[in-house]
Amino acid sequence: MKILPIGCALALLLSMSTAHGVNREIRALFQPDPSQPSKNLFVNQTPNSGYCFNYPAECQENNMFSIQIPVRYTAVRPIGAGEGIGIKAPANWRQLTVTNADTQESEVVEVRISGLGSTYTLSQRVMDLTGASSDREGHQQLWTNSSWNYAAAPCLYSGVGVLTPSSYRFFWKTPVEASCVKTAAFPIPGLLFTYLDIAYELRTPNPLGMSSGLYKGSIPYSLGPMGDFQLGSMMEPNDDLLTLDFVLDVQHTLKIDLPPGGNRVALEPVGGWEPWINSGRKPTQIFRDHPFYISASSRFKVMMLCSSLGGNSCRLGSPKGDSAQVQVSMSLPSGINGAGGGPVNRIPLNFNRWMGPFQPGMYVDRKPGYLHFEMTTKDIEFLLKPGKNDRLRGNITIIWDSEA
Repeated sequence: MKILPIGCALALLLSMSTAHGVNREIRALFQPDPSQPSKNLFVNQTPNSGYCFNYPAECQENNMFSIQIPVRYTAVRPIGAGEGIGIKAPANWRQLTVTNADTQESEVVEVRISGLGSTYTLSQRVMDLTGASSDREGHQQLWTNSSWNYAAAPCLYSGVGVLTPSSYRFFWKTPVEASCVKTAAFPIPGLLFTYLDIAYELRTPNPLGMSSGLYKGSIPYSLGPMGDFQLGSMMEPNDDLLTLDFVLDVQHTLKIDLPPGGNRVALEPVGGWEPWINSGRKPTQIFRDHPFYISASSRFKVMMLCSSLGGNSCRLGSPKGDSAQVQVSMSLPSGINGAGGGPVNRIPLNFNRWMGPFQPGMYVDRKPGYLHFEMTTKDIEFLLKPGKNDRLRGNITIIWDSEA
C-alpha cells in the first residue's frame, strides 16, 4: 500500500520533466512570378495539419490554414453548472525579427492567431450528463449557449463541428483578442481538450528589398490559464510554452540575356560609314546603343572591367599601336530605380568600381535595357586623320551582382 503514492509521485515527476516546450516551423517562400510581376508577396509553404487538413473545404472557404499542436488541457477539478470555459487566443498582431545568417540583414514579421480549435472530451457520455435523447441534443444542452460548433462571442463560426457520445471537435475564428466563453448548463465531472489547432495570419516584409537566402526568427507563446492561449481558468496544459519558428526563404532572380551575337559590339556613325567613305563627310558621333534583356527581383550593382586609366572610359587598341577611348554608360528599363530613387538613364559605368544599388520596384521580367558605347570627339578626330586606316579592338566586361 505504500508503493502507490511513490508510483504516483514518480509519474508526476516524469510528466513534469517532459514539459519542455513545443516548437512548430512556419515557412514562407518568395520567388518572382513572371505572370504576376507586381505580386511581391511570400507564399506560405507550411503544410496544413489538424482542422484544415481534415476539412480543407471549410478552410478554403474561410481563407484559413491550421497547424496542430500536441498540447492537452485538463480540468484540475469538476466544472459546476453555471461555470464558464473561456477560450482566448493571441489575436492581436505581434512582431518578431527574422535574420539572414549569411548577410546579418534583419526584417520584421508580424503574426496573429486568427483561429483556435480543439476537441473536448468528457469523462462521461453527454447523454448521461444531460439526459438528452441523442448525442447531438446532449452537446447542445450541455452548454447554455448552444453547441461548440457555434462560437461564443466575440469569436466567430468557421465551419463544421464533429461529435461523438463523449467528445466534440470545434474550430473558431478569433477576430479580436478577448475571451469567448461557453457556460456549462450541467455539472461536468471531467473535461479534457486533447490538442490545439491554430490558424494564423502573417504580414511579411517586401521581399524586393531583401537579399536572397533564409531569414529565421521565433516568437514564444505561453500556455495556460494566465497565458497567451487560454482554455478556461481551471484547464491546465501539459506544457507551458509554444514557440513558432519562422523561416522566410527569398529566392531572387537576376538574369541578363544578350541578343544573338550580342557579345560583339561594332561602333559606327549614324547611318553607317558610307557618308564618310563616299563623300568625306566626317561623322560627329561614333557609337552603339547595345540592347540587353534583364530579369530582376532584387537590388543589384554593376561594375565594368576593361583596359582603362579610370573613369567610364575603356581603351581600344590595334597592332599598329593606335588607341582610342570609348565611354560606357547604361540605361535600365522602367521599374528599376537608381541609387537616388529615380530612373536609370545613361548612368556612367566606371572602371573597377561598383555602381548602384539599383532597386526594382516590382519584378522586372526580361525587359530591355541598353549599354551605350561612345567615342569622344578627340578620338574621332584622331581616327579620321588623312591616311589613317586601322581597326581598333578591346574587351569590356560588365559584372552584375545581386547581393548589392
